[in-house]
Amino acid sequence: MNNDILKNKLWKISIAVGCLLGLFLLVISIKEIKSIRYVGKDTPIMNIITVNGKGEMISIPDVAVFSFSVTETAKLVDEAQTKATTKINGVLKALKDNNVEEKDIKTLSYNINPHYEYVEGVCPAYGTSGIATPCRSGKSILSGYDVNQTIEVKIRDIKKAGALFATVGTFGVQNINGLSFSIDDIDKVKAEARELAIENAKDKAKILAKQLDVKLTRISSFYDSSDDSPFSPYLREGMGSDIMTAKSAVAPEISAGEQKIISKVSITYEIR
Repeated sequence: MNNDILKNKLWKISIAVGCLLGLFLLVISIKEIKSIRYVGKDTPIMNIITVNGKGEMISIPDVAVFSFSVTETAKLVDEAQTKATTKINGVLKALKDNNVEEKDIKTLSYNINPHYEYVEGVCPAYGTSGIATPCRSGKSILSGYDVNQTIEVKIRDIKKAGALFATVGTFGVQNINGLSFSIDDIDKVKAEARELAIENAKDKAKILAKQLDVKLTRISSFYDSSDDSPFSPYLREGMGSDIMTAKSAVAPEISAGEQKIISKVSITYEIR
């Protein structure tokens, strides 16, 4: 009985393998039949030309951005937090009083870290003088905690940028970083620059086709790259560390200047 079951299983396996082999041979045969139409024919060669285009847009920046940090140290975490929060709240109130909206004030980071101080060891007194001398075997001891908060501010009224930058400095914050200018709706300007670049490439393609005595048929590929290099503002009278600690800072005169957006495209045409 067992032999009959074994023979039955082997028979089923043989049928399954035969079906799979037949299906494989069928697929191979179909591919070979389709390839017959290309026997004796050359592979078609695609004739193409590639042209590059460039578009530039000059825009006046309409927003200014800067960040500032507050770091406070105390023996207890809640004490350090209270000191930092008090200073931050003073800065935020001044910004909001100057019509800076809540949506344009963003916390970039908030950190609490232990604060250590290095204390040198003291060697025991020795010799006739009986004076203790410093040892090299010092150690770091926990003396408190640092609370640090960094905030980014976006100013939509550029005329107020210098005054607000100086105002923040009067609150004794530790760092005021990188006043920079940008275009709020930068995508719109990029699209306009790209449109100019495409038109420039099309004009070049028409001229080249005429010179080569060929006709443009269709676009086979397109590539776009944009260059919007960061813009650095001009700060008059060299704004240095004094603005960070001055009790009554003078607002720096700042020129937003212009920002150039460049779009470069590459278009490949099929020709005949």
